[in-house]
Amino acid sequence: MSNIVEITSADQLSSLLSSSRIVIANFYSAATQSMSPLYEQIALSSSVPNKVTCVKVDTEQQPQIAQSHNVTTSDLPAFIVFLQGKVEDRVNRANNQKLSEAVQKANAVTKANATTKANAVNKGNAAKSGGSSSSGSGGANASADGTWRGADLPRGYGDITEQVDVRGLDLLNSDTEFGGVRTLFEKTQPSALAAGKGKRAASGSTSTEDWVESDVDEQLMLYLPFTSTIKAHTIHITSCLPSPDEDDDEDAPMRPKTIRLYTNRQHNLGFEEAEDIPPTQVIELKPSDWDEKTSTAKVELRFVKFQNISSMVLFVVDGDGDGEKTRIDRLRIIGDAGEKRDMGKLEKIGDDP
Repeated sequence: MSNIVEITSADQLSSLLSSSRIVIANFYSAATQSMSPLYEQIALSSSVPNKVTCVKVDTEQQPQIAQSHNVTTSDLPAFIVFLQGKVEDRVNRANNQKLSEAVQKANAVTKANATTKANAVNKGNAAKSGGSSSSGSGGANASADGTWRGADLPRGYGDITEQVDVRGLDLLNSDTEFGGVRTLFEKTQPSALAAGKGKRAASGSTSTEDWVESDVDEQLMLYLPFTSTIKAHTIHITSCLPSPDEDDDEDAPMRPKTIRLYTNRQHNLGFEEAEDIPPTQVIELKPSDWDEKTSTAKVELRFVKFQNISSMVLFVVDGDGDGEKTRIDRLRIIGDAGEKRDMGKLEKIGDDP
C-alpha cells in the first residue's frame, strides 16, 4: 500500500500524469474501498519513479476529478491506465483479468515507443555525422507531419489544433488588409520568420501577409469552436515583430499582453459583453515569455478548468507597448482530444464560466 499515492487535488494528478510514463489510477468510494489484491500486487512490484505510478482517487472527496474522467458511481471500483498522460485503457467493476491485460498492454506500448525513439535518435545522429541538416518550408521546428510549431510540446500531450472547426471561427476587430482568421491555424512557418526578422519581414512587405492585426484599437476577440470535446493544456501564441532598431516604427504592431479566456460559449462575445462575464482564466504575458527565435509564447492553462471544452473565446485585451494594434501570426492548441461532437447541433458542455 505504501507504493500507492493518495490523490488530494487535480493539480497533483495532473503533475503525476506529466512526470510519469504510466499512471494506474484506482477510483473508489467508501462503499468500494476494498483494494483489489491484484492492484496491490501491481503497485508493489511495478512502481518505478517517473515510469510507473499507482494512485488512488476517492470519488467522494474528489468528485471533480471523477467527473473529468467520466467515472460514475456505477463504475466503481474503476481503474484507468494512463500512458504518457493520455487514457490508454479503463476497467470498471474491478475486473482483475482486464486490469492485468490493460497494464501489460501499456507496458508493451511503452517498450515499443522507447525502441522507436531510440531508432530515431540513432538516425538523427547518423544524419548529423554525415553533415546533413533539416530544410523545407516547415523549418527546424517542423514536426513529422510538416506542421510548424514555435515551442516544444509538454510531456504527455499533443498538438490538437486540427480539432479547431475552422468553419465556425469568428474574429472581431481584425484589419482586412492582412490575412483572415484561418491563417492563424496554418501548418506552415510564419512568412515573417521564414524571411528573417526585421521591419521588412514583419510589416507586410513579404509576399504573404499570413497573420492577423487588430484594426481600430489593440483588442481582438477570437471564437474557436472544436470538432470534439478537448482537454486544453497549453496555447502557443506566435507574434512576429520588427527589430527594435528599425526606423519609423510608429505604426508597428504590438504583441498581446493581457489575454482573457472563456470556455464553452455558444458564440463569440462582444467587447462590452466580455467585460461583464468572469473569464475562465486571465493571462498576463511578459517580454520574457516570448522565445526570440520563434517569436512564440507558451501559455500554460489551469488544466483542471479546461476539461471537456467544446469552444473557447480568446480576448486580447491590450498589447505590450505604446502602439495601437496587436498582431498574432499563429495559434496552436496543445492538449488531448476526446470524442467527436455532432456539429449539426452545437451544445454547451459543462458549467457556465
